[in-house]
Amino acid sequence: MITRSLEQTILERFHRGKVILLLGARQVGKTTLVKHITEVSGLSTLYLNGDEVDVRDMLSDTTSTRLKALFGKKELVIIDEAQRIKNIGVTLKLIVDNLQNIQMLVTGSSSLELTSEINEPLTGRKYEYFLYPIAFQEMVSEDSLMEEKRMLEHRLIYGYYPEIITHAGEEKEILNLLTSSYLYKDLFALEQIKKPPLLEKILLALALQMGNEVSYRELGQIVGADNETVERYIDLLEKAFIIFKLTALSRNLRNELKKSRKVYFYDNGVRNAIIKNFNPLSLRQDTGALWENFLLSERMKTNHYSGQWVNCWFWRTHSQQEIDYIEEYEGRLHAYEFKWNPSAKVRFPKTFLNAYPDSQTSLITPNNFDEFLL
Repeated sequence: MITRSLEQTILERFHRGKVILLLGARQVGKTTLVKHITEVSGLSTLYLNGDEVDVRDMLSDTTSTRLKALFGKKELVIIDEAQRIKNIGVTLKLIVDNLQNIQMLVTGSSSLELTSEINEPLTGRKYEYFLYPIAFQEMVSEDSLMEEKRMLEHRLIYGYYPEIITHAGEEKEILNLLTSSYLYKDLFALEQIKKPPLLEKILLALALQMGNEVSYRELGQIVGADNETVERYIDLLEKAFIIFKLTALSRNLRNELKKSRKVYFYDNGVRNAIIKNFNPLSLRQDTGALWENFLLSERMKTNHYSGQWVNCWFWRTHSQQEIDYIEEYEGRLHAYEFKWNPSAKVRFPKTFLNAYPDSQTSLITPNNFDEFLL
């Protein structure tokens, strides 16, 4: 098993009187991680799967007395796919308040219902973490920096889902199965998704526009839907951990774009499966977009696993000046340009440098990307 960066973090949070909530898309390795944590912890454990009807019945609208009987003398209780359980937040509050000797470890493959149900009842009673597909830094620890850098083109095309790592040669089949329905299981279960074909059209349009500014109006014209429907579906895709948005930085200049947004995918392989293109980079026109998506998704993993909280944006003006990515941490802006060609020449716009004179600038290429992600 590939050691996940969150494992030690989660173990260190045990027995502090709080629920540990682990969110992430389906198939990113949540169940594997929590089962390994069970083995390492040595605690007597009860594993419950929210996809099973009887488990949902036992944990929905229950009482502390019934929960005590269900858990017995177990020290660790794992609830997998908790988003499937009605009123799970209230149930977890009962456990935390009345069964202090039990450590709860809860996973969810969607924040569609789970976080809204949990946030209010568990205020001050939870630690929340996000598990991504395998990270570049995790693979470097597993193999070596040299070996993982050699795999860079493969990662840009097939991504980092655990099964992709462990089943070499089966990448296309695995990704096609994942994106045909399983990844969207929670979305299709919602009454809000009345037209699955429309969801697939929106996903395809977003995949083809990856790294570009997204207009809900233009997307609506492409897929045949109104702006509100497009916005709602994109919001649901984000809550299901398939895509994420990057908004524009706007502080000092009238010329800066204020309400613009870009959409990226949490995994390159999922994006390429949606557009059905696994061609090598030498045959592609979207290498720059793949590089940008890879760096942004991996940087998110690095920041989250290291506990570094940052604000992040892209930057662009109406006169088409732009910067790929900007972070704010330690009271300072850090601006990054991403280029696949290591010999590319980059000049950061004077408009930006004059407006934000204390900012730091960096060019990220295949020659130095490891410094950006480790």
